[in-house]
Amino acid sequence: MANVGRTLFSQVMDFVPWTSVDRIITRYGGDIRVRTLPCSEQFRIMAFAQMTYRESLRDIEACLGVQPSKLYGMGLRQPVSKSTLADANEVRNWQMWADVAALLIRRARKLYSDDAFGVDLAGTVYALDSTTIDLCLSLFPWADFRSTKAAVKMHTLLDLRGNIPSFIHVSDGKMGDALALDLIMLEVGATYVMDRGYVDFYRLYAFTQAGAFFVTRSKSNMKYHRVYSHAVDKSTGVMADQTIALDGFYARKDYPQHLRRIKFCDPETGRRLVFLTNHFALPAATIATLYKQRWQVELFFKWIKQHLRIKHFFGTSENAVKTQIWIAVCVYVLAAIIKKELKLEISLYTFLQILSVHSFEKIELSCALYADELQIFNPLADNQLNLFIT
Repeated sequence: MANVGRTLFSQVMDFVPWTSVDRIITRYGGDIRVRTLPCSEQFRIMAFAQMTYRESLRDIEACLGVQPSKLYGMGLRQPVSKSTLADANEVRNWQMWADVAALLIRRARKLYSDDAFGVDLAGTVYALDSTTIDLCLSLFPWADFRSTKAAVKMHTLLDLRGNIPSFIHVSDGKMGDALALDLIMLEVGATYVMDRGYVDFYRLYAFTQAGAFFVTRSKSNMKYHRVYSHAVDKSTGVMADQTIALDGFYARKDYPQHLRRIKFCDPETGRRLVFLTNHFALPAATIATLYKQRWQVELFFKWIKQHLRIKHFFGTSENAVKTQIWIAVCVYVLAAIIKKELKLEISLYTFLQILSVHSFEKIELSCALYADELQIFNPLADNQLNLFIT
């Protein structure tokens, strides 16, 4: 019980590698000419806002202001005013928090590296997708999307072992999905699962050249001819397994090698899907199962939109929005780290619910999160998305 006498929030913040975070802040000059709110406190306050579901800067100020005697135990020297926090989010480089998120992501991926994800495959498997976060055009004119609408896009590469985001890029709403492929550092032997919005043969050929694999959906208007048909077991849902060559003038030039085309009928729903991949060694049914796992990135987007503060923003500038998004990602990954290191049996939703209610309480973290005593905090658990199933 070494942590008795310290707030729950303070114990959660102990899992942040502050020495490394301070080096990142120093590298960006984040605390130069700062008097009242150091970057480390800005991070703590924004993380607190995420964990406790604050809705606005005024809400954050009021919530922290009612417990002035406990702020020092949370790592805060004094109550924060909404104008000070707004200025910090406005001018301090959001890339600091992107680097902190990358630091936490590396740690989380090591913890979850041996987890199973539904497919018996030795290499790393990623799911790639994007989600659009709608904004008000009059308040966020920099986030141009349509003539009457603003938005930002969150392009995410999710490691399916643990559902940890290994790459995130926040762009304006106009950036096409396939362009995100140019930003990814491809890993030799890794498999990337994505939908047909990423079918760009010039960019997909880069996967083959890098020794990486991709699994995607075929477009209905794709021109090709069959080179060879492989034997299939139709009881698995696989209707056809073909080696093909592209016929279109530009497509053939962009991807000069053979591809694998798999026609699959889902035995449960009867839905027919056509997959395209450069992986010729795996069974066709395994390719279909891999694509089904892509749904985990959709669950990730739904989860963070439901349970973290990225739909209501505390500032309107590009820097403030990206600061909030990246600290939200930090909170998500930090919760995943704590769940793994403390071997918690509760869902991530329950974990954040407890923090939202008991952040100021002085109670041992492991006791507060003990699964058998938490039923009252999560009455709707069966209806919530759980990305960390043990």
